[in-house]
Amino acid sequence: MPGRFFLTRPISDIAQFLGVSETPVAQPARKNIQPGQDVLALTRDALVSMRWGMIPVGRVNARGRPVMETIINARSETVFDKTAFEGVGRAIIPVDGWYEWTGEKRRKTAWRISSADGSPLLFAAITDRWQAPGGLTIDQIAAVTCEPNADVKPIHHRMGVLLERSDVEDWLNGSEERAKSLTRSWPNGRLHIEEANDVDWSAP
Repeated sequence: MPGRFFLTRPISDIAQFLGVSETPVAQPARKNIQPGQDVLALTRDALVSMRWGMIPVGRVNARGRPVMETIINARSETVFDKTAFEGVGRAIIPVDGWYEWTGEKRRKTAWRISSADGSPLLFAAITDRWQAPGGLTIDQIAAVTCEPNADVKPIHHRMGVLLERSDVEDWLNGSEERAKSLTRSWPNGRLHIEEANDVDWSAP
């Protein structure tokens, strides 16, 4: 939806794919990127690290009540309209892929999902800055989700909004209407899905 990401290729390869200058973001190969950890993110300015999961301090829902849960994914159908997302920025999470699970508790099967052609996947995302206690500021990010395509539908009812390389500029800097038009399911047949039996889920 995504539940966890993985990114094992060098950051320099991501920078080259995106056509941006490589920045000093130190990240080793990571097979198990979990909510609450830092992820690589492309903003309007550069590749940076952001915490995956938005703590919506000060944000309220449509009823004016504080939003309490940490947001790791935001629905594309409401992300541009909900009061809780008012004023957020846009960014992109470049990764090699993500994981989903099927089955009942203690009998779950993990699935690794990546691009069929081996290229990076670009997740549309929203960003916010949290003013933490003690004056610390934390840049945070959440992936935007949509209805699944035929590849993902058998294993999950939602998937992340994936962007073409040519959509990057419009998502980061385009109008809200243009950004909305990009929040559609990824074309069928362009994802590779396999069981992920080789991942140590306790390791980063």
